[in-house]
Amino acid sequence: MLKRLNIYFKEMYPLLPRLILGIIVFGEIYFIVLLNHGVTDFRIGIGEFVGAFTVFSFLCWLRIADDFKDYELDCRLFAHRPLPSGRVHKKDLAIFCGCLIAFTAVINFIFMRENFLFFLFLYIYGTLMSLWFFSKKKIQKSLPLALVTHNPVQMIMNIYIIAFAIIKYDLKIVTLQNIMAVMTLYFPALIWEVTRKIRAPKDETEYVTYSKLFGYKKATMFALIVTIMDIITNFILVWNLSKLSVAALFVNVCWMIWKFIEFMGDPTKYKIVDKVERYTYIQESIMLLTVAGYIIAQRAGFVLP
Repeated sequence: MLKRLNIYFKEMYPLLPRLILGIIVFGEIYFIVLLNHGVTDFRIGIGEFVGAFTVFSFLCWLRIADDFKDYELDCRLFAHRPLPSGRVHKKDLAIFCGCLIAFTAVINFIFMRENFLFFLFLYIYGTLMSLWFFSKKKIQKSLPLALVTHNPVQMIMNIYIIAFAIIKYDLKIVTLQNIMAVMTLYFPALIWEVTRKIRAPKDETEYVTYSKLFGYKKATMFALIVTIMDIITNFILVWNLSKLSVAALFVNVCWMIWKFIEFMGDPTKYKIVDKVERYTYIQESIMLLTVAGYIIAQRAGFVLP
């Protein structure tokens, strides 16, 4: 079983990079909330490490749950993948998920008990997703409905992180920055999810895409609008931390908008999702550097420009 699991994670969910991603996601949201509340005297404990591991664990579970949900479709369209090819068994993944969820629940109950209701909320929503909200026939046939019901999970994961910060440091619950923090990373996930299913007309197959449903121009325009909403969210979050970061974010989003316009003019020029991934990596790097730079500057007695 361990050999089969190794095959799965090597191809579908590399564990070390995804663990690092979990730490980054938790740290970015956690510290940007604290900094926007003026908290610079951090009391880092085991709870922060449990929270970061929970993000990794939850995303891992979602990856496996998606493979279970789409098993029949993957057998037709992606037969080379570990699960549909038979190189990994459903039982292997089911046992692994059971152990992973149980361990994650135990450490959350022990070390993040005040935040445990938000942990339950996150995993209940994830469970409903894995069960198609008990409406598989309806949701599976509708790409927009699947997007509306599944994509909010990023916001719920953000709430789990934000709630921990608010409870630990006794912060105000409803602020503009907290609301924006709920939305951050949700918009990039939404943009990526849409653009990965946008293709030039000549590249369409039986696989259902947004470009097939609405036309590539309308689908791309939707992604462009969400990108603008995304950058406004990030402007608000870093405005009080670094105006230099605001300028860098502005340059990055201008580049992305231009790529959207280019793609709408010629959809064969490149895959738009590739440009979205580059935009997202740069944007999140700027956000991370802003947080790290602000913390370092505060410790050294400087003020970021």
